[in-house]
Parts: sequence; C-alpha cells; structure tokens
Amino acid sequence: MKQFIAFVRKEFFHIFRDRRTMLILLGMPIMQIILFGFAITTEVKNVRVAVLDPSNDVVTRRIIDRVDASEYFTVIRRLHSPEEADRFFRSGDIDMAIVFSECFSDNLYTGEAGVQIISDATDPNMATMQAGYATNIISMTGQEMLPPGVRASAIVPQVKLLYNPQMKSAYNFVPGVMGLILMLICAMMTSISIVREKETGTMEVLLVSPVKPLFIILAKAVPYFVLSFVNLITILLLSVYVLHVPVAGSLFWLIVVSLLFIFVSLALGLLVSTVTRTQVAAMLVSGLMLMMPTMLLSGMIFPIESMPVILRGISTVIPARWYIQAVRKLMIEGVDISLVLTEISIMTVMAVFLITVSFKKFKNRLE
Repeated sequence: MKQFIAFVRKEFFHIFRDRRTMLILLGMPIMQIILFGFAITTEVKNVRVAVLDPSNDVVTRRIIDRVDASEYFTVIRRLHSPEEADRFFRSGDIDMAIVFSECFSDNLYTGEAGVQIISDATDPNMATMQAGYATNIISMTGQEMLPPGVRASAIVPQVKLLYNPQMKSAYNFVPGVMGLILMLICAMMTSISIVREKETGTMEVLLVSPVKPLFIILAKAVPYFVLSFVNLITILLLSVYVLHVPVAGSLFWLIVVSLLFIFVSLALGLLVSTVTRTQVAAMLVSGLMLMMPTMLLSGMIFPIESMPVILRGISTVIPARWYIQAVRKLMIEGVDISLVLTEISIMTVMAVFLITVSFKKFKNRLE
C-alpha cells in the first residue's frame, strides 16, 4: 500500500511540475465554461435599430419608445428616406430598420396602418428571431393604443430580409468556415513545420548555410501560402456552384482581403513557433489558443453583439473576426470596397505587428 501511495504522489508531482498539463487540466475547464456560458447564446441582444417615421404621431412614438426600452433593441438612428436605410445597412451601422406608413394613427382604427421590418439576413436564424421579437412589441403596443371598446385588426408588420431572402444557412457559415480553415492551415501548419526543424535538429543545419534566416523562414511559409490560396479557390468554387452562395461583390477584392488574412495567419503561426519548443506544444497552442476563440468569439457562429462587453473586447484582437466581417460584406452584401476599409486596416496593422514581433523573437532565439 505504501508503494501504491508513493507512486500516486510521484504522479501528482509530475503533473504539478508540468505547466502545460496543469493548464489543460485546470485552465481549460474554466475557459470553456466561461466561453460556452457567455459566448454561446441565441438570445437577441443589442440589436441596432433605425426608424423611418414619416407619420411621427403619438402611436408611432409610443411604439418606438417601447422598442427602444426593450432589452433586445436599441434605436440609434432616425431615418429620412429608404435610401438612407440601405446605406446604413451596407456600412454595417444598423442590424434592423422599422418603417412606418404615413398617417399611421389615423389608419390604425381601420386596420390599414402599415409597418415594415427590414432585417439583415446574412445570419438567417438571428434575423428571424429579431423580426419576431419586433413584431410582438409592435402588435402589442398597437393594441394598447386603441381606445376602450374599439376593436381593430392587429398590426402585422411586413418582414423584408436583406441579402438572404431564401433564408439559406450557407450564407452565414461560408464566411466563417473560410476564416477557420485558412487560420488553421496557415497558423497551425506553419508553426508545426518550423518547430519540427528545431526538434529534429535540422534547423541548426539550415542556419549555418549561406542562406539568410529570413529567407529560410519565408521559404517555410510560402508552400502554406500557396496551399491556402488553393483552398480559398476551392471553397469559393464549392460555395458558388454547390451551395449556391453567390459572390455579390467584387471577386478581386474578396481574394485580396483573403490573401491579407492568409498573411496574418502565417505571421501568427510564425509567432507560435518562436514561443514553443515541441510539435505537441505548437499544436496545443495553435489548436486551443486559435481554433476555440476563432469559433466562439469571431462571430462565426454566434453574434458578437449578444456577447458580454468583456468578450466583445477580446474579440477585437482576433483576426478572424475582421476577416469574416469583410467576407460577409463583400461576398454576401455586395458592398463597395470603401465600406471594408476598416477591416482591411485592422488586419494590415495586425500583420505588421505580428511579423515584426515574430522576426524579432526568432532573431533573439538564434542569438
């Protein structure tokens, strides 16, 4: 029995001395319960709403106040024309628009009062829930505004779904899958390939050759850049011809943005290779630190607007978030490249920062 207890104590000592094992055993459950508890949610929250109210009467004002007071919606803009609503949708400033008919309160008693709900359906499930919640609030408020004893048919808003009228789920997951696949292939495989050279001892052989270290690293990254480009073309072909998801915007700029994201992912993989010593460690860091946040915090599956403020802040440093937003705008919404400059600028800054830090750390390790 003493020998058994001695072996148990020995195993505990091994576990406690290995930080990676401790991180997996104790850190991963905490991280997963926080991420799955807060990030994975189908609740409608913080929906940005714009209102076009040519009537501007007591009934429409009451409905707008009720929508704004709900926990689901926030009225952020008052519109003056339908064209203005289209512009704000394309720029990504609003998620939903409510359009009232003229003489709304007068037509309320005759049952002819009209309301249109326009929703961004790039995420079809969320668009349906948003429209349903807004419909309930509008219908209930309209009935409350009727005088006692007066009966009229309930207000039934007309729902218009932008960018995805067929409600295809592929419109939502194709941009996310593109971001996830490119991130994993570039970051994980690049980091593993460089660490493999260190682990087998061949990196030292390469470094004593006449070739500069910079060109050695670039030579390791180029094949994964080319393979990622091939994967990008394959995904686009499958999306268009198999899943029937059209490229509504510029194909040229979509490829340019994707190549920029591939470069960011390669730089991230290079950074991982400088902080890890074994292939297992590189795979763990790439898989846990890149794949999980990309899936949960990039907006790939769950809307960023529904997350707590802290997780929304963390999502801003995840490259896939900005890439997925850019792809949705270019591929699904068909917007002009000028409306994607924010995402492009952020990814460019990330690329410069990551490649600078990676080469600096790699040079320090060589010295």
